[in-house]
Amino acid sequence: MSAVSVASDNSSSMLLAPTPQAWYDVAAERWRELLVDHANCEKKAASTALSLMFTYAEDMQLTDRLSRLAREELRHFEQVQKYMRELGVPFARLAPSRYAEGLRRAVRSFEPNRLLDLLLCGALIEARSCERFVGLAPRLAQPLGDFYGGLAQSEARHQSLYLRLAEQRAGGMDWNARLAELGAIEAELVTSPDSQFRFHSGVPGGSSRGPHP
Repeated sequence: MSAVSVASDNSSSMLLAPTPQAWYDVAAERWRELLVDHANCEKKAASTALSLMFTYAEDMQLTDRLSRLAREELRHFEQVQKYMRELGVPFARLAPSRYAEGLRRAVRSFEPNRLLDLLLCGALIEARSCERFVGLAPRLAQPLGDFYGGLAQSEARHQSLYLRLAEQRAGGMDWNARLAELGAIEAELVTSPDSQFRFHSGVPGGSSRGPHP
């Protein structure tokens, strides 16, 4: 079994619904817009890790793991920008997707529940990224196909890291049950109709198709 197949199996086991085929069809057609939003996602992933480091600075194990994660996310951002330059894809400002906001609304505001929810959301986001990288790899021309196939393995590691950190900090809380609750919200966000097309958007089908780089 290939490393990409293993990564796909690990992410799929966490996700409560697969990405609809319609999303992949649009992504293959609108790969330039996808690349721009992918760059934004890598910056946001690094920013999330850094935010957790500042908020929970007393947890030295957490900050150590997330420091390494933030550096890797920024390296991925640099790689995406490199492909944008090579493939002639200009930068464009894109409105945020409803995906992150939908998950953020579900995060509880009191500790230690808030930290648990943030870590579990991080695991779900990385799992969805892994699943979509695996699905995109054979649908995109080179060099993006190989690039996305390689990124799937990184996202699988990030998913495992967030899940491990959540489990270690759950205390007496039933983190599996909470993961299922958040997973149901995540699944609804990626399978329901969406007026936007983004890396983590739902099924493209609204009236607004968004800007095209």
